[in-house]
Amino acid sequence: MTIKTPTQEWITRRERGSLNLLTHSVQIALWMGRPVSRILLYPICLYFLISSPAATRSSYQYLARVLGRPPRVRDVFRHFLTFASCVLDRVFLLNERCDEYDIHVQGEDIVREIAETGGGCILVGAHFGSFEVTRAIGRQQPDVQISLLMYEENAKKIRAALAAINPRLETEVIGLGPLDSLITVAERLFAGHFIGVLADRSVNGKNLAQYNFLGSMAAFPTGPFKIAMLLHAPVVLMIGVYRGGRRYDVIFERIAKPAPSERHDGALWMDRTMRQYVDRLEHYCRDAPFNWFNFFNFWD
Repeated sequence: MTIKTPTQEWITRRERGSLNLLTHSVQIALWMGRPVSRILLYPICLYFLISSPAATRSSYQYLARVLGRPPRVRDVFRHFLTFASCVLDRVFLLNERCDEYDIHVQGEDIVREIAETGGGCILVGAHFGSFEVTRAIGRQQPDVQISLLMYEENAKKIRAALAAINPRLETEVIGLGPLDSLITVAERLFAGHFIGVLADRSVNGKNLAQYNFLGSMAAFPTGPFKIAMLLHAPVVLMIGVYRGGRRYDVIFERIAKPAPSERHDGALWMDRTMRQYVDRLEHYCRDAPFNWFNFFNFWD
C-alpha cells in the first residue's frame, strides 16, 4: 500500500534552473573563485527567503524543533546560507580541490578497516551538510571506491549535474529502480566498493518505518537498510558537517555489523539499525542545526 507522506512533497516541487544554467554557473564559479562566488550567495539567499514561502515555512518549523525556541528571520536566512555554501563548495570539491579546505576526519580507522577486508559497506547519509566532502575524502584514498545509490529519476538528474561539474564522476551513480540495480550493488560491494545512499527521503511513500525524530514521529525509508540486510553488508553512518568558512568535519560511525542470516533476527536487525541511524541523525542536527537541508514538511 502507498502511504502519502510529507516527505513526498520534495518530489513534486518545480525544479529551479536548468542544466544549461547549471553548467554556466559552474564555469562562472570556477572562474571567479570561491571568495567572490560566496558574496553572491547573500542576495541569492535573500531572494530565496522572499520568493519561497513553502521552504521558508518548513525552515521555521524545523528550526523551532531543533533550537527549542521560536526562530528569527536571521536564523532562517542562516539556514539557507549554510545550504547555499555547501552547494557552492560542491563545485570545488567535485573538481578535486580539497586542499583549499580545512577538513577534519573522524572515524577514518573504520573506513580503513573495512577497505582492508575488501568487503565493502553501505554508507548511509542524509540531506545534511555535505555528502560531497565525504566522497572527496574517499577519492583521496586509493583503496576506497564510492558509488552513489539513488532512485532512477534522481540518478538521471545527478548524472547530468555531475557531467556538468566533473564528467569523470558520472559513472559513480547507480540508479535504484531497474531490475539489475541490486545486482550492480552486490557486484560493487563484493568488489570492495562503498555504496553511499541518503536514507532520509521517500520517493513513492512505500516501505516506510516511523521513528521519533526531534520530538515527533517521522517516516524513514526502509529500502537502504533492507539492501544492507539482504546483502549482509556492514552499515556505516557518513556525515559531512559544515562548520563555516572553509571548515568541514567528516565523520564515520559504525551503525551495524552485517545482518544475521535468520529472517526473524534480520527484522530485529533492521529495526535496531534504523533506530540507531535516526538517533545519530538527531544528534548531529542538534550539534549543527543549520546543516539540515530538507526544506519541506518532514513531519505529519
